[in-house]
Amino acid sequence: MPEALIRGVAINYEIFGTAGPWIALTPGSRRPYGELVDLAKSIATSGYRVLLHDRRNCGASDVAFDGSASEHEIWADDLYELAKQLNAAPLYVGGSSAGARLAILFAVRHPDALRGLLLWRLTGGQEAVDRLAENYYGAFIKLAEAGGMEAVANSEHFAECIAARPSNRERILRTDVKDFIKVMTKWREAFLTAAKLPIVGATEADLKAMKVPACLIAGNDVIHTPATARKVASILPNNELHEDVVEKRADDNLLKEWDRKEWRDAEPRIAEIFAAFLKKAERA
Repeated sequence: MPEALIRGVAINYEIFGTAGPWIALTPGSRRPYGELVDLAKSIATSGYRVLLHDRRNCGASDVAFDGSASEHEIWADDLYELAKQLNAAPLYVGGSSAGARLAILFAVRHPDALRGLLLWRLTGGQEAVDRLAENYYGAFIKLAEAGGMEAVANSEHFAECIAARPSNRERILRTDVKDFIKVMTKWREAFLTAAKLPIVGATEADLKAMKVPACLIAGNDVIHTPATARKVASILPNNELHEDVVEKRADDNLLKEWDRKEWRDAEPRIAEIFAAFLKKAERA
């Protein structure tokens, strides 16, 4: 697969489609982009170019621990630079869960490079923030404190990054453990401050300032609550909300974990919704 050097970090990417407006999609958590390939191919058949990439510290891209901003802000800035390199801006930016947070921050930080938003499984609320802050940052701080960078390299996530890009092992091992803990602590603190926001990554004022069209697909679990999607939809000036793509559940009867098969089975419907939305947005 091709890769680009973005702010000193090698970023692995792939493009689907050969003509039309550009779209960048990003998966959740720190998962590699492979899970979105089928969705990207489906959307590309409607006349779009879809960009998928592995964020730094994900998949086959370089690991790099930069404490200059929150992790999601850094990811948003990386995507902006990648889009510029590919002459893809302005583009539609979207994603699932952490990918949706990246897209929201792209909208906040780089509005001139944005055509619209495609967001599903939006994250918000105290339970989501507490659990994810531990999964993404707290757990790695504990590993580093107990076993140094060797323990970090041997963790499930970073072992997968090393398998996808063997040079990542040396990059991890030569990272100073104190610097790593400092960066992870900063990223965790930035994440925890989002508990009271409408969505992790953006204030109400940020959302109100977004004039681009947005398509929202609600989740149905305690991390990706339908209430979060409804709240964001009530604030964004120009959006459409879909609450029935996966099983619609009451706010007091949400799944404890997202159902991957349910979302995988829903991909044809997601592609259909996004294609119709993009057609309307392009006409406008």
